[in-house]
Amino acid sequence: MVVLHDQKISKGFFWDHGIAVQSILLGATEKGLGGCQFNAIDRVALAQELNLPDHLEIVTVIALGKPNEVVVIEQLGDSGDIKYWRDEQGIHHVPKRGLNDLIFN
Repeated sequence: MVVLHDQKISKGFFWDHGIAVQSILLGATEKGLGGCQFNAIDRVALAQELNLPDHLEIVTVIALGKPNEVVVIEQLGDSGDIKYWRDEQGIHHVPKRGLNDLIFN
């Protein structure tokens, strides 16, 4: 899925695409799909391949599909190591910071 900015509608945008991408990915997860957003893309080559007119700017790309692995989100350990890892059963472990670590009060 290619997310586009139509410059005929507005010359700039701030967070609209992020909200849209988050909603798409959350909806995909609810339907049992996996997804990933890509920003490291060759926008010029992709625009040419899609034959996009000049007023449509590629913002980001979303890949959607059926997950072929089990991913477990877990609390970040005391070491603070955020490196992903796989266990002996091939389960993909993804350490994440908790809300208390992210929210400043």
